[in-house]
Amino acid sequence: MNNLDALAPRPVRESQSEMAEIVLPNDANPLGALLGGRLMHWIDLAGAMAAHRHARTYVVTASVDHIDFLVPVHVGSLVILRSSVNRVFRTSMEVGVKVWVENYIQDKRQHVASAHLTFVAVDGKRGRVPVCQVIPENEEQQRRFEDAGRRREIRHSELERRQKTTR
Repeated sequence: MNNLDALAPRPVRESQSEMAEIVLPNDANPLGALLGGRLMHWIDLAGAMAAHRHARTYVVTASVDHIDFLVPVHVGSLVILRSSVNRVFRTSMEVGVKVWVENYIQDKRQHVASAHLTFVAVDGKRGRVPVCQVIPENEEQQRRFEDAGRRREIRHSELERRQKTTR
């Protein structure tokens, strides 16, 4: 593959990733519920998988917007994490991750959390590298693409505000 092929736009579907985890006692607090930090770790891994698939290079986590924990997840539960690239900027990309808990005995699924993470593509020496654009293929992907642009503007204005207050 040459450099032009590497920067040819790719559809969202090529970045889509899914991982599953069973909550074990080591993943839980004394009440038997999944630790928030463990879920954040899994979200980071799921996001990185989508970013790697799209960029086809190393990626590092630059930011996580926020995570709301909607329902508790208990030991023995099956956790499903789905991720895909929402939008690419130059060397960074926003990835969305959605998490469900699945009760495979009752055949029920509940939304646990969603997060937006920003990853930066890097080479082996940790220098930034350009990433090919992502192509939304349906209305939902187009909405996520547009929303990612708005979230980026908010992140940048918040960063500027914090930098001004620390001077």
